[in-house]
Amino acid sequence: MLSPEPIFTIQAELAGILNLGATPYGERRIIDILGGTVSGPKLNGRVLPGGADWQIIRADGAADIQARYTLETGTGARILVSSEGVRHGPKAVLDALTRGEKVDPALYYFRTVMRFETAAPEVDWMNRILAIARGQREARSVRLEVHEVL
Repeated sequence: MLSPEPIFTIQAELAGILNLGATPYGERRIIDILGGTVSGPKLNGRVLPGGADWQIIRADGAADIQARYTLETGTGARILVSSEGVRHGPKAVLDALTRGEKVDPALYYFRTVMRFETAAPEVDWMNRILAIARGQREARSVRLEVHEVL
């Protein structure tokens, strides 16, 4: 069961896609995370620059997503985020996302499992939870509504 409302929302600004081509695992892509914001009832702050999203576009067209990045609260607490997920949908919808077009997130599936790591006592609770995020890809950003697994 998930928390009924998001515990926070992440809006991460992204660099362009660095395409490494077709590797033995699939089409490998890296997308740098430039920064962003975190807001919600359980956490507020910013996304620090320096993280990235490593993706493999599989033979079935789905994106296998692995992201690592850092959040910083308004009081300076830093939280490492490790996220793994999948994004898939009809080819026409995924093609529109690739072109940077605005697409209704109800038309595709984008979910990630999130874990957190921090040394900061005020957000220590994050070390002991799992979260599921529902994602929305935008032209140069991604929006994640983060729900705690209860």
